[in-house]
Order: sequence, then structure tokens, then C-alpha cells
Amino acid sequence: MGKKDKQSSKASTEELLTTLGDFTSKENWDKFFTIRGTDDSFEWYAEWTELHHPLLSLLAGNDENHSSSSSPLLKILVPGCGNSKLSENLYDAGFKEITNIDFSKVVISDMLRRNVRDRPGMRWRVMDMTQMQLADESFDVVLDKGGLDALMEPELGPKLGNQYLSEVKRVLNFEGKFICLTLAESHVLALLFSKFRFGWKMSVQAIPQKPSSKPDLRTFMVVAEKENSSALHFITALFDHSSLDCIGNQAIGLHEALENENQIRKEYSIGPDILYSLEDLLIGAKGDLSKLSLGRRFQLTLGGNGDSRFSYKAIVLDAKESSSQFTYHCGVFIVPKTRAHEWLFSSEEGQWLVVESSKAARLIMIIMDSSHNNASMDDIQKDLSPLVKQLAPGKDDNSAQIPFMMAGDGIKERKTVHKVTSSLTGSIIVEDVVYENVADDVSRPFPSSDLIFRRLVFQRAEGLVQSEALLTRDESSHKIVEEKKKTSSSKSKKKGSQKRNDASSKILKVYHDYMASSYHMGIVSGFTLMSSYLESVESTGKTVNAVIIGLGAGLLPMFLHGCMPSLQIEVVELDAVVLSLARDYFGFAEDERLKVHIADGIRFVREVKNFAVADGLPAIHGIEDASGSTKPSPDESGSVSYTEGRGRPRVDILIIDVDSSDSSSGMACPAADFVEESFLLTVKDTLSEQGLFIVNLVSRSPAVKDTIISRMKAVFNHLFSLQLEEDINMVLFGLCSEVCLKEDCFPEAACQLDKLLKFKHQEIGQSIIDSTKKIRRLK
Repeated sequence: MGKKDKQSSKASTEELLTTLGDFTSKENWDKFFTIRGTDDSFEWYAEWTELHHPLLSLLAGNDENHSSSSSPLLKILVPGCGNSKLSENLYDAGFKEITNIDFSKVVISDMLRRNVRDRPGMRWRVMDMTQMQLADESFDVVLDKGGLDALMEPELGPKLGNQYLSEVKRVLNFEGKFICLTLAESHVLALLFSKFRFGWKMSVQAIPQKPSSKPDLRTFMVVAEKENSSALHFITALFDHSSLDCIGNQAIGLHEALENENQIRKEYSIGPDILYSLEDLLIGAKGDLSKLSLGRRFQLTLGGNGDSRFSYKAIVLDAKESSSQFTYHCGVFIVPKTRAHEWLFSSEEGQWLVVESSKAARLIMIIMDSSHNNASMDDIQKDLSPLVKQLAPGKDDNSAQIPFMMAGDGIKERKTVHKVTSSLTGSIIVEDVVYENVADDVSRPFPSSDLIFRRLVFQRAEGLVQSEALLTRDESSHKIVEEKKKTSSSKSKKKGSQKRNDASSKILKVYHDYMASSYHMGIVSGFTLMSSYLESVESTGKTVNAVIIGLGAGLLPMFLHGCMPSLQIEVVELDAVVLSLARDYFGFAEDERLKVHIADGIRFVREVKNFAVADGLPAIHGIEDASGSTKPSPDESGSVSYTEGRGRPRVDILIIDVDSSDSSSGMACPAADFVEESFLLTVKDTLSEQGLFIVNLVSRSPAVKDTIISRMKAVFNHLFSLQLEEDINMVLFGLCSEVCLKEDCFPEAACQLDKLLKFKHQEIGQSIIDSTKKIRRLK
């Protein structure tokens, strides 16, 4: 690939450019190679006679134990191979481990047919060079003949070139070489030099020309050798600028690019405390950011280049000691302008103390200034979220949430109530906290300066809060306790779980008419999409069948149980320990309208599908525990059994509210199995005609979100979404009905929902109604 055929006539070049047009278009290249045919090779830039000596000398130097004539075992990748004979010449010279890729299926098919007999070891693959399906560090050499130039059309900007070079760096082994044959245009060199600035040795040489050849442009070979460090080297020019036999503009541009880049590298090498850019860090200025490095500290600027609302000064600190006791893998600590001058935040010694207290393995400290005066903390957090996630350690885990802290995370008091370890979920903590500030929807009905919230924390999810409940004072419980003290002083002390509940915990109880988690509010707001159906069911005295996969602290089912009397709720929870915590510490209680099944959620839904009928009652084999709740008895595979010959009603509302123990899926919620197409199809068959499917999706990967949305669009007749302001939670709503609520009818539907929800405090219900305004149609 490339831009100009230096051996063709001017007329042929103009014809070629007319044929191709956009050098980044797959369709144009398919057309070009179809016109030229199988045996009509086309060489962009230098011919093999000009390349063989410098190229073979360079490749032979990669392997001291082999010469080019004895088939060196170098693994060579040729991206954007086209129908050039470069790979064939290398193969004939003894280099047998060559993989060629091109996004044109036409040319790959032609090249495969042309070489299958004479060069059987040569590999040809249809592949986009900017998104290679190749393993990390799998090649010794990446040989590019004009590929980068073709991607760097000035009017398209550096995006494709940047993606391609990132892929090159990924697939190269340490000590591997990127050999780029280029016309050395200034905008290409600007990207190439900056991308290989840290941890690479670079050189530039001019390709020799035939004595009779006088091309308009000279071909250059830029070589970048990968090091196992983040060292900074000057670029070596292996030619005399004054003797370059090419037109003036090309020579001048190359000289200026080299001078500018080496000056930048000089400033970096002598700077006492460099203020890096994010781009500098992502290309290796301070080593591999995906890995923690004990005691590493550096300063940088974030944002301010059109991709964020504000710019920030930040300090990144990796904890000095490795410890398994870190609460967070990565955290953000925001320092207000009024406190930026304090020793704790302005000195290096003080900053390390903040790292220790934050319990974060890597802390990103953000120093606020006057430019942020008119921004709320919500604005700052939303603006910073996409920036700081690029600095988080963990190469393969982009789903982990990054907590934002300020003045001790906004928590005035914290008390650990209970700790337990589950064989399924791992370490779990129940804690009570008092925040410095609370939301308006709860502060108005409960105007106390010391509101206490109880939190359920799963340590496997980077110490993130899984459930959060408001505690209120139960005066009736307090009176009963005092009365018992007077009349039953001689009775023996209670044991077990009763012993855990001291006097203060009896006075405080979970208030189930309020949900502190905004995504729970978002889930309930989605009921607007079926509010007419809910209203009609309630008016006839029938029930709406709801299934919630994932109990947590039981706050969502208890909230729904209290505010929607027409709901018949079944909750499926895999871990019995979680159920015990919900009962003992969060006031969760079952009755005839609210049941819990200890079972696998996937299997449960499949069993429900198999036994679902239009009418009828569920008949579940099982036993009653001490609380009177029925637990279905699983078979050996863990599935739930129903009485043969009897069925159960279809599900009207199915909610998936579970986290994932496997971060490799790219999702923090839910587990990947819950959004596979096969399960989604099962869900659709399980739901009633008016059924609503709700899933809480937590992922920082746009690709993951797009994949899930695409699957749900394919399965459900209608799809809506609610993007929460936290920037990571997205609630998706899938509908089975043929007829669907139109967006201009949302206000009326929200009013219907408001009438159906029974609240003691209208402020709480208003938060749900406000969320309905943010629901958007996707299909």
C-alpha cells in the first residue's frame, strides 16, 4: 500500500488515483485489485533491487545464529501486503515464517492462489491492520511498505494511523523491530516519532536508488526496536542531509521533523519533574501503566484538548508497598482549590500519606484550581471518568469501577458492623456510614444531620458498594426494648443472631421505602413502559408476576413489595450467605407475596420457561425453612423442579441485577451468561405478551455495550435504555409486545406509574418519575 507509483507514467498515476480515491476504503482497494488481476503485481515505493541489501542486512542482524541464506526463524508480519512481491522475495531469500494481512479479500485470494504451490509456508489472512486478530508479542518483525502512509490521509486525521501503530506495538516481541517504508511526510513522521518515543530505539535511513531513477519522492526506512524499558533515546539519522537526492520540500520536512523530535526528547531527558501529557504516558513515558510499579510517582496534565470540558493537573502514585489489603485497585482523590496548598496535598511526603489512607494500590490525585470554580462535583466526576480510566492498572479489566474520593470519600463516620467470607462470593462487609452530604430526596423528608446508611460491600468487586440502605430510628422498637428491660431482667441473654443486635441496632432499622442506589430508581422508572398494563391488572385485582435475579441486600424487592401491592415477587439468589445477611442486617423478610429461591439464575429462568403456561399456579418441590420461605429443591445440576403436569404463570417483569465474578468479560454487571443470545431468547419465551425484561449493565467498554445492545435489539421487539449520570451504569429495557409506548406518551405513562406507586414521602417517588424523562428508545 502507499501513495505514489514512482515507476509509472504520470498518466498511469492519475488513472490509479482516480480508481482508488480514498486509500482507507476497502471497497476501493477491492475494485483496484480486481482490475489489475492476479499476476499484475504493483510496487509502491522502492523495488526489491533497491530494498534487498538494506532490508536483508537489517533482518539478518535480528538473529545472530542464522544468516539470511540459512532460513532465519524470524516471525515476520507484513500488514497491508497488497499484491507486492516483497513477501515473496523475502520468502525466497530464506525467511519462511511470513504472515501477510490485508483487508481486501480480493487480493488475499489472488496472492494465496499465486503462492500456494511455490511458497506453501506463506500465510495469507484477510484482516484490518488497525484491528488485528493476532496474539500479543507474537512477531519479531513488522514490515510495513507504505501501509502507514495510506492510513494517514491528511483530511482524515491520525485516528487510523494511531490505532494501527498501537497494534504494531502490541504484536511485537521485545527486541522486535518495526520497519516502516515511508515517504516521510511531516504529518506521518509526527505520529510515528511520538508513538515510539519511550522504550524504543529509532533510526532513519534513505533507501538507495538506481542510478537512472529520478523519482519525485524518495523512500525512507524508519526502524523502531522495542526495548524492555521506558528509556528515551535520540533518533539516529543514517544519512547525510546535504546529500539527499530528493526534492527540497521532502528533504526539508524530514530534517525539521527529526530536529523537532530530538529537541523534545532532550527536554524530557533533562527535566527535573516533568509534567507529562496523557499521550506521553500511554506510549510508555513512565513504563507500562497497566502494571503497578511500587513507589512510582509522576505528574501529568489531563484533558483540555477538546475531549473533555476541563483540564486538570494530576499526580499518579503507585503505593510503595504491595499489599492484599487494598480496598481499591485504583482510586481518584480530588483536592479542592481551598486545600491544594496544604502540606498533605502539596508535598510529596504528604501525598504518600494520602495514598496509605485511601487504601488504593494506585491513586490519581486531582488538584483543582480556579478554572473549576463553577463546576459541581458531579460535573467534575463525569468529565474525569473517561480520562482516569486510561490510567487505571489492569490491562484486561476495563470494567472495574474507579471510586472518586474527596475529603475522606465524603464519609464523616464509618463503622464495620459485620464481616463474613462466602465460598461463592468471597469476603463480604456490612458497614454503617454517615456522609458529609446526602441527596435532597432523602434530606427533605428526614432532615437530620446524622443520617446513617448501611452498606453491603463485596470485596471481589474492588470494594465497591453493592447495596446501600437508609437507617431510621424505630421508636416502637425502642419502647419495646425499654419495657423488656423492666420486666425481663432475670431472663437469660439471647444467643446467635439475636445477640448481634445490640440496643442501638434495635433502635435503628432499614427504611425500605427509600432506595439509595440511583440505578435501582432507574430500574423502577422503566415500569413506565408498561404502566397501562400494570394499571389494568391492579384494577381487576390480579397480580403481576415479577422475578428478580440477584438479591444483594434485598432492598429492591422490599421496595417493590412495599410500594406495589399488585406484585407477586420471586427472587433468585445463588449464595445462601447473602440471603442470611439480607435478613439479619437489612431487614429483608419474605411472605406470601415475596419468595426467595436459592438457585442458579440461568437454570431457574430456563425451568420457568419449560413450565410456563398462560394460567395456573406454580408448584415447586421444596422444603420450608425456619422463616417459612419455600426453597425449591435443586436436582444434581442445580436446576429447579416443578410438579409434573402442572404449570405456572408467565413472568411479567424479569430483572437481572447481579454482578460478575469474571472481569475478563469486560462487564462488572451482569455475568456474561445473562446477556448471551441463547439466554435472551429464553427470557423472551418466559415473559408474558406484555412482558418487560430489565438488565443493569455496568461496563466501561463501548464495544461491550454495543454488543449487548445489538443482541437485545435482535431478540426483543422494542428496546429502551437509561444512561445514569454516573457514566457507567446503563439500564436496558426489552419489551415483548408488538405495540409499544411512544416517547411522546411518556409523561402520561409516568403519571400512571406515579399513581400506582404507594409512598409515605412523595419526594422519594419524584426521583423515580424524574428518571423516566431520561429513558431513550434504541429500537
